[in-house]
Amino acid sequence: MFNRTRDYLKDVRAEFDKVTWPNWEELKGQTIVVLVVSLILSIFIYAVDQVLNQIVRILLR
Repeated sequence: MFNRTRDYLKDVRAEFDKVTWPNWEELKGQTIVVLVVSLILSIFIYAVDQVLNQIVRILLR
């Protein structure tokens, strides 16, 4: 069991060495994209919720 765990951790380490991490500028750009898309999506969901809320109110009158 310990050999399998050791081999697994060696493989994890080898895979981490293959990863290319973003530099600071790429990270900032990607963060801004995520924030903007999240804001747009939350505004869209809010608008759809308001429209559906009004439709339900009209139907329940």
